[in-house]
Amino acid sequence: MTRSAAVALGPHHINVNAVCTGPTRTNMAMMALHARAERHNISVDDMIQQRAAQLTTGRFNEPDDVAALAVFLTSADADNITGQAYNIDGGLVMVA
Repeated sequence: MTRSAAVALGPHHINVNAVCTGPTRTNMAMMALHARAERHNISVDDMIQQRAAQLTTGRFNEPDDVAALAVFLTSADADNITGQAYNIDGGLVMVA
């Protein structure tokens, strides 16, 4: 879809890219981790450590990590980047 949109909109000087996020420390994600920890009868901290251990970076995204990529992709520095999908997932894709 991203590539198709990039091809269709490129002649209009519109770049199209996808930001594909992995585990990100948001309120919604933390609520889900709390519920999952409760279901598994472990502490939230243990659940976070288990999930983070699955990432090559060893940590979840912070919202600012995702924002930095979005800001870059909308900057003049990314003017000739289009049709790409960027995984920002702490290495989850590489591990899975």
